[in-house]
Amino acid sequence: MGVFKFKKFSICDDRATMKVGTDAVLLGAWSDVGQSKTILDIGSGSCIISLMMAQRSNPDTRIDAVELLKDDAQQSVENIVNSPWPDKISVTHSDIRTFTPSTKYDLIVCNPPFFSNSLLPPVEVRSRVRHDITLTLDDLISNTIRLLSPGGKLCVILPVNEGEFFIEKINAKNLFLNRLTRFYSRTSKPQERSLMEIGFIHDSLIEDSLILYQSKDQWTDEYRMLTSEFYLDR
Repeated sequence: MGVFKFKKFSICDDRATMKVGTDAVLLGAWSDVGQSKTILDIGSGSCIISLMMAQRSNPDTRIDAVELLKDDAQQSVENIVNSPWPDKISVTHSDIRTFTPSTKYDLIVCNPPFFSNSLLPPVEVRSRVRHDITLTLDDLISNTIRLLSPGGKLCVILPVNEGEFFIEKINAKNLFLNRLTRFYSRTSKPQERSLMEIGFIHDSLIEDSLILYQSKDQWTDEYRMLTSEFYLDR
């Protein structure tokens, strides 16, 4: 069984389509939870981001995790039941496009499928998750508009090219990029990811960068600080 242990919870991902990775941890630690009362995790997978949201948010915050794939949704439930917050997160096995909650969300988080123009991998289920076959960027935008509260925020992580394309699309839909972190694995390598915060309200854009490794396998102080509530000491 694949088990990833954090300081306050553990994640089993042996039946999850996508395993625990840096992208999910980054998004879960970087997203501004603030005083959010309602949080939506689109494509929750093993529910790692939902559990990070549960750890970081107020006790009365409610989190909905929506997952399209049955095995992933079942594993999400198991991870939540075995966590310190079994009553704080609700998992729905559903397509986000047909998901009809009774509330709007203060925060939506999504580590979406991407690599739209790349060669599909041979395993179909992995293809469905890591490409935009089942959730396109247009779907993400339209459902953000449908489900986000007026003062709410969408936080998303994407590869650089897809992130630039996404910004063009949100600008056409009267959504605004208010925060952007450019993520690099090392200073010697090009930017690998864009972490973006988007909303209906146009604020001054906050831009910064984050580097994972300072040398060999040593994390930078910035990355260590960002994830200090989650990773076990290394």
